[in-house]
Amino acid sequence: MAHMGVMGIFISMLCAISRWFAPILERTIEWGDKINGEKVTMTNSPAQTTTSDDLAPKLLAEFIGTFAFVFIGAGAAAVVGDAAGIGGIGAIALAHGLTIMVFAYAYGDVSGGHFNPAVTVGVLAAGAMSAGRATGYVVSQVLGGAAGAMLLRVVLGGVATGLGRPELAHGLALGTTTLTVLPSDGFVIEAVLAFLLVTVVLSTAVAGRAGNFAPFAIGMTVSLNIIMGGALTGGAFNPARALGPMIATGNFSDAWLYVAAPLVGGIIAALVHTGLTRLAGQPGQTTVDAVEQHQAT
Repeated sequence: MAHMGVMGIFISMLCAISRWFAPILERTIEWGDKINGEKVTMTNSPAQTTTSDDLAPKLLAEFIGTFAFVFIGAGAAAVVGDAAGIGGIGAIALAHGLTIMVFAYAYGDVSGGHFNPAVTVGVLAAGAMSAGRATGYVVSQVLGGAAGAMLLRVVLGGVATGLGRPELAHGLALGTTTLTVLPSDGFVIEAVLAFLLVTVVLSTAVAGRAGNFAPFAIGMTVSLNIIMGGALTGGAFNPARALGPMIATGNFSDAWLYVAAPLVGGIIAALVHTGLTRLAGQPGQTTVDAVEQHQAT
């Protein structure tokens, strides 16, 4: 009963924050879209490029999808813990990958199903999204990740489990040796993992080459990335996934790394994707309307 009371208060706080923040977010997006030369009004006319009515479900979809990703993915990492070996990493990887896949199927037609600021920044850098809308997506994703982690804190009875907060490996046993991942190495790992994910997103979902299999390919990429990097850096490659547990635990160790590295990887992926598209002579989907047509993670 005590947990139910805490849950009720938590949900009420989220609703209050949403009501307070929504007008500010809408004005920020309107300002950003005007800078990009888009026609923006707050009316219900279907002729307008961006309206509050068509933007609200996108932001809500990004919030819910990221909330689920952190609650399930970070929750699996918190429950399984560090002592489960490769089998545990496989379970954690599967939890993340399947969550991304099913919510990309669920919300891909609504928002594109990014659920990751690195993906959103990559789509923006590829020219498939406006800066104003990308800003709204990133804010919704970070809020969703924080809400998922805070709910984990409630249901797991505190922060003793770490709530799935990613961290660099220290004294990791690898055969007959041990490994400590330095911040510089961790930055490279997180950036490369984000690069691979955003590459798959742009090459399948945004480019429209994989059809309905795009969410499957993206979810598999998330799982494979975590199998490789989970024991080394926590395998976040997602600023919202990293910041959520950090906010909930109050521990921001190496936060700069987990925010900056995936964004760098996403931007590089966008540049490579754009270059390859031009070299291959493919039309490429590089307009701000492309985000309406793709299913991505």
